[in-house]
Amino acid sequence: MIDTLESCDETGASTTFEVKADNLFVENGTLKEPALIENIAQTAAARMGYICQQEQKPVPVGFIGAVQQLKISNLPKIGDTLTTAITVKNQIFNATIIEGAISVNGTYLVSCEMKIFIS
Repeated sequence: MIDTLESCDETGASTTFEVKADNLFVENGTLKEPALIENIAQTAAARMGYICQQEQKPVPVGFIGAVQQLKISNLPKIGDTLTTAITVKNQIFNATIIEGAISVNGTYLVSCEMKIFIS
């Protein structure tokens, strides 16, 4: 659910993703809500994967533990390119709390806080 990792560092990452008609989550020309949550989670996963690759460590498996304060103002349409940014707010033991936001052409569509557990 991401095409390109645009930036990545210790505090966050950003990705892009083009909505295509054959996407499993496209319905009536729009990308549905579960895909937006997954896009944010995969941006966080891409960050972790990139960091582990740079450090020559194995990439751990992670899963979404909770999504809070989810705000969706609009659903992206086929052909839109999502720009997703995540910022690490806190990391305690095997839990990472991130803030995620998705925009299209500079207009924010989605924001949330997500707790991700690493096994």
